[in-house]
Amino acid sequence: MNVAETGVGRRSNRAPLCDWAEKAGIVADKVQYTANFKLSKSFGLPGAITIKNNHQNEIFVENIALQGLPIGTVYFPCHSWVQSKFQDPQERVFFSNQPYLPSQTPAGLRDLREQNKVSFQGNGKGTRKYWESIYDYDVYNDIGNPDKNTELSRPVLGGNAKLPYPRRCRTGRPSTKTDAKAESVLEMGQNYYVPRDEVFHENKQETFVGNTLKGLVHQLVPSMTKSLQAGHEEFQSFHEIDKLYEEGIKLRNFEGDNELLKVLNVSQMTEKMQQTINKASNVLQYAKPDILSKDRFAWLRDDEFGRQMLAGANPVQIQRLQEFPPKSALDPEIYGDVQSALKQEHLAGRLEGLSVQEAIDQGKLFMLDYHDALLPFVDRVNVMPGRKMYASRTILFHTQAGSLLPLAIELSLPGRKRVFTPGNDASSYWLWQLAKAHVSSNDAGFHQLVNHWLRSHAVVEPYVIATKRQLSSMHPLFTFLQPHFRYTPEINASARQLLVNADGVIENCFTPGPVSLEISSAAYSSLWRFDQESLPNDLIRRGMAVEDANEPHGIRLVLKDYPYASDGLLLWDAIKTWVNEYVSLYYKDAKSVQDDAELQAWWEEIRTVGHADKKGESWWPTITTPEDLKGVLTTIVWVVSGFHAAVNFGQYAYGGYVPNRPCITRRLIPEDGTDEYLQFLQDPEKFFMSMLPNVQQATTTMSVVDTLSSHAPDEEYLGERARTNWTNDPAARDAFKRFSRQMDVIERVIADRNRDPFLKNRAGAGVLPYEILRPSSGPGKTSRGVPNSVSI
Repeated sequence: MNVAETGVGRRSNRAPLCDWAEKAGIVADKVQYTANFKLSKSFGLPGAITIKNNHQNEIFVENIALQGLPIGTVYFPCHSWVQSKFQDPQERVFFSNQPYLPSQTPAGLRDLREQNKVSFQGNGKGTRKYWESIYDYDVYNDIGNPDKNTELSRPVLGGNAKLPYPRRCRTGRPSTKTDAKAESVLEMGQNYYVPRDEVFHENKQETFVGNTLKGLVHQLVPSMTKSLQAGHEEFQSFHEIDKLYEEGIKLRNFEGDNELLKVLNVSQMTEKMQQTINKASNVLQYAKPDILSKDRFAWLRDDEFGRQMLAGANPVQIQRLQEFPPKSALDPEIYGDVQSALKQEHLAGRLEGLSVQEAIDQGKLFMLDYHDALLPFVDRVNVMPGRKMYASRTILFHTQAGSLLPLAIELSLPGRKRVFTPGNDASSYWLWQLAKAHVSSNDAGFHQLVNHWLRSHAVVEPYVIATKRQLSSMHPLFTFLQPHFRYTPEINASARQLLVNADGVIENCFTPGPVSLEISSAAYSSLWRFDQESLPNDLIRRGMAVEDANEPHGIRLVLKDYPYASDGLLLWDAIKTWVNEYVSLYYKDAKSVQDDAELQAWWEEIRTVGHADKKGESWWPTITTPEDLKGVLTTIVWVVSGFHAAVNFGQYAYGGYVPNRPCITRRLIPEDGTDEYLQFLQDPEKFFMSMLPNVQQATTTMSVVDTLSSHAPDEEYLGERARTNWTNDPAARDAFKRFSRQMDVIERVIADRNRDPFLKNRAGAGVLPYEILRPSSGPGKTSRGVPNSVSI
């Protein structure tokens, strides 16, 4: 080890670890070692430590505390793997926890600051090795697997005007033999490259993999898929679905090597995993989802159908209806007649005495609209066996009693449209349930592909990459952003290998199938804008709020009882205050922002490289003032914390019961006069079951969302920082303490709201409380908790 001082860059003599040999046999999570430095009185303030690892194995360095100085202890936060000199001869540099803007960098550290930053950038060449910490960009060219099967070929996303996409972390694997533009896919037992310090720590990996045993068992292991007993491939009734939670699925016992352990590459945990599999080989049982916990029939009710658009798994899509009938922006020459089939008579008599226009003017009509987002893909989906999809529009009315009721559902195929309304007889009642199921399936697919994967995972990865490449670890913004990017590259790499890949969970278990990521790309092209990802701007864009300077948040909700929005605004304001206080410590005026070369390079790289397909858009914010910077940082922190929590941690609560939120629909709604319609009339429940996912699709999806809805034991939540001594700036520490205390206040406010009988979307008989945005949580599936980062 070697100490560098801040003044003229003087270096100390090297000092070895004194107690390495005597502690070599210690088996513990953490081991403290000692090194002795001899520094002259004129040495100056220590600002950096360099480390060379002479051992043959990598070591994880958490913290270094330099004691015995006149000024007291100087801390060097590391939290990084240091590779053996035989693997990487370059010394690692770690700076003290004193933050410096580039212009403030002490002369003795300037060369180390630049060298350290460049060491993470790489040269854009070669295949990345697991031990490296290189951050670079690439397009999504590793989703398909054409070498295995030409039907698994998928188009490259990104770098293509027709299929734009954010960039991912470059891995540099060789191209496929079949397609030079596609990157080769690794077998399941091999791990995709992510920079070494982004890899899950062992306790996180154990939790993630342990939960995923049940979650991905059918998808990854043919032997487990085959173990479903013959004759049980389809649900025959609601009772059979209920038995998943009461009795579980009996599986055939099987012998031999456990394939799941091989594909997950978790040899260090083999014994524990084998025990789990042995149990699973007998019974695969699921926890009862929250939607069934208070009223098992709630999901059938129209008011619950509407309530979930405000407080369910995907509460970020509903919009206020501002014209009727709604209009499409699609080209009729390509998609046929895109004029809506919705008429005023479909709504007449159910608007509590209002005309349609009066209801619009009073802000009482709302819409869930997937027409333009899905119609271009409907024909491609419907030619696939076992997949049938409409592009839906749902019109809802906010009643005087406070319920949001669906009044009409328009289901569109290219050139054909049908409108369904609640009926007064048995047949029309069942048709209405079928229509709602198709809407819920549209919502489930779009939620997963766009609002979840695209808006909170894929678009965030460039922020992570640019931060490591352009902001030195001594930059105050690097310190600020670090907890908000924890584990994101690793979870995204896992998703590319297991979830969004060709023939992965999403393609197999959600209606869009192989066109899934093309839908995501289309949404990135037409819908995603950084400036509208802030919570207030998103609510205004959807017509769910209007600007109002007299309101605490600067906006007024159109629906006061909108749990996601009202709770989200509490978090938004707290984040905004914390960001404002932190940024104000380091940037006093516009010049200080404009002169920060690292900051400007960071934002330039995010816009023009990480989001290269959007680089020409005029809506990108510029960062020329402290206020500009505050807005950008507040949006980023909101997206990775509150927004991601809202679209992630309620998935099992609502999607764990398949009829409530079908991941896939396999039949269209039959038309009068057809043989299918006769089948429907004879046994509507059986027809409904045949439209829903089969047992394998349902249980796979249930297991995956079970995993995705779970918190790891080492999760860090808003207002928490597990890393001690993260900064030497007492003003920054004090500001963070105030932010932490505000999280406690928000906890209490949300708890009070859930007890308020006037807030019918979160309180009442059989109504689930809205706890998703309560900041804290314990481990596991809790339907609450807002982590700092996109870590699952």
